[in-house]
Amino acid sequence: MAQIPTPVLPPARSLDSLLQRLARERPGALALSAREPAAPAGPDTDFAELARWAAAVARHLQTQHGVQTGDRVAWLGLNHPLQIVLLFALARLGALLVPLNHRLATAEWAAVLADCQPRVLVHDAHFASAAQSLPQPSSAACPLVPMAQLPGRLNTATTDPDRLEIAEAWDAPVLLVYTSGTTGAPKAAVHTQGNLLANMAIAAQVQGLTASDTVLTVLPLFHVGGLCLQTLPALSVGARVLLFSRFDATATLDCIAHERPTLTLQVPATLKALTEHPLWTSTDLSSLRAVWAGSSLLPPAPLAAFHARGVPVCNVYGSTETGPFSIALPAEHAQDHAGSCGWPAPGVEVQLRDPLGAVVMPGAVGEICLRAPNVVRRYWPDRAACDADGFFHSGDLAQQAPDGSFTVVGRSKDMIISGGENIYPAEIENLLLQHPLVVECSVIGQTDARWGEVAVAVLVLQPGAPAGDGWATPFQQFLDGRLARYKWPRRWHSVDALPKTALGKVQKTELKRLLDAPAAE
Repeated sequence: MAQIPTPVLPPARSLDSLLQRLARERPGALALSAREPAAPAGPDTDFAELARWAAAVARHLQTQHGVQTGDRVAWLGLNHPLQIVLLFALARLGALLVPLNHRLATAEWAAVLADCQPRVLVHDAHFASAAQSLPQPSSAACPLVPMAQLPGRLNTATTDPDRLEIAEAWDAPVLLVYTSGTTGAPKAAVHTQGNLLANMAIAAQVQGLTASDTVLTVLPLFHVGGLCLQTLPALSVGARVLLFSRFDATATLDCIAHERPTLTLQVPATLKALTEHPLWTSTDLSSLRAVWAGSSLLPPAPLAAFHARGVPVCNVYGSTETGPFSIALPAEHAQDHAGSCGWPAPGVEVQLRDPLGAVVMPGAVGEICLRAPNVVRRYWPDRAACDADGFFHSGDLAQQAPDGSFTVVGRSKDMIISGGENIYPAEIENLLLQHPLVVECSVIGQTDARWGEVAVAVLVLQPGAPAGDGWATPFQQFLDGRLARYKWPRRWHSVDALPKTALGKVQKTELKRLLDAPAAE
């Protein structure tokens, strides 16, 4: 069991009181700067304007659309300051924001809307046609509100400044985030204002965020990673957020060079895109004190590229249900603990448990179980997310080193049992990613008549890599002496691309489906 770190104090008791305090203390300081790839810089919003904007939107939603305490309001659009404004506005009303993954299919959106039954769906111009295409009865039960119909940043100066008092705001649900948008059984984590505020405090302390920081946000805000790892924590300390509508490698490098952010959050796919971009070597990265990355497994090539430029890449582990700031690798250990997720964040308890629920022996593999003030307590509408002791069971498997740091070795459902031996895919993937010909890889289990299951390696290779008979031999030779033979993949596949989620995580279920299809070789 990990030592319980000292909790940190939240920045306020409610999102509304936090925003009001920032508006008083830093009224003219820039809060949000909208940016669009290949377009002139968008408008800047200071903290006083942000507070007035949130108040105006709250009043509009209440008077024009009947949004009340407990109601849900869905958002379908690219990153935009209004999405953050909506969160603060709904907090004033005691209502919940439901950010939709804009990369889902129409049927998946419809399933989410049917599940949470929002009062309205707000959409941007980019997704106007998609919103209109939502099948009945979803769109009938959820009136569509174009973003342009809500109060804008420039027409909120006369907003009545009186605050709407919310009883028990700390425990009030405010954010509903779906862990999967499948049509079968969508599941949403219910974040309270207290969860978000605790996560802000934890994330700000570990990252050393201050009001002098400028954070570059390029990841989608429909995930807690893009919203909660840096964006909200930065705002909570009075820092400025450069908010891009979407990730673009050219625009990101240009922003780093000219707008001089001090921190940014990336994922493996975007790290790779940046380090392989033609402008990578000529871009001035000196403003960055660190790059944070939300992933349990970071590819070594982009890490080495950033570290060679003097920029540490800090890993952070978490999930939709855990805030998500849970286990973090600080900048001072980014290189000497590469591959590790680091140590529990302040106030986060971590236990590694076996399938029977017992805490494992030191050094053994166990499921990550977390208890913290930023961990949600339930799924929508009222299904427990934690056990009786308040621990969330992540489904991720990890080992703890003698120094207390954790390394994720895979998902419990992805663990391969071959001939009675446990094989953890992440261990094999970490090694294969070190081969110079491997761009990406994923290891999954497939049924085998002799062994029960065998490991199967699926590789994306560099151009010009060997093909034809025996193409996998160099990779088998690379594992020789580095990995026990019973862990070696028994089957090898080369593909052009791996199926991934919006945050760049490999969809192993989809990969298994593709390999199990009759056409798979």
